[in-house]
Amino acid sequence: RVRAVREGAPDARLIVDANEAWTVEIFARSAPAMAALGVELIEQPLIADEDGALAGLDRVVPLCADESCRGDSGLEGLGRRYEFVNLKLDKTGGLTAALALAREAKERGLRIMLGCMLGTSLGMAPAVLLGHAATYVDLDGPLLLESDRAPGIRYEGSVMHPPPAALWG
Repeated sequence: RVRAVREGAPDARLIVDANEAWTVEIFARSAPAMAALGVELIEQPLIADEDGALAGLDRVVPLCADESCRGDSGLEGLGRRYEFVNLKLDKTGGLTAALALAREAKERGLRIMLGCMLGTSLGMAPAVLLGHAATYVDLDGPLLLESDRAPGIRYEGSVMHPPPAALWG
């Protein structure tokens, strides 16, 4: 599947989100193949409660913690398993908590991926304020809805425009 995506979009930047579905064996077999296809990041390859095994594995593609990133208390030890953490305002407790978590992650040598849960443009707008701290930004929640609130954030291809002032009220 990744090979087909690469062939169809040879210049695209690719991230693979395993969503906790891989085993150590699948990771060991798949990571080199992902590197050969130019995948830039693998997100949450193992079940969060079993990801300690990542600390001892060779990594040819940087890894990102998603479900393993459980707020401030969940950052302890992530640096031995991951290079990135996926910050989602829904999971961190809002913008203030996400800002603190981003600062803590950077202090621990972790880089930031900014993500989201399914939501409208109003849910994405505060996350935009963290975009400067992130290497990767994935705030596509409104694109997955049948309809977004109006006015919403404008998306053109892979470009997300700043939230309109009227969105904030």
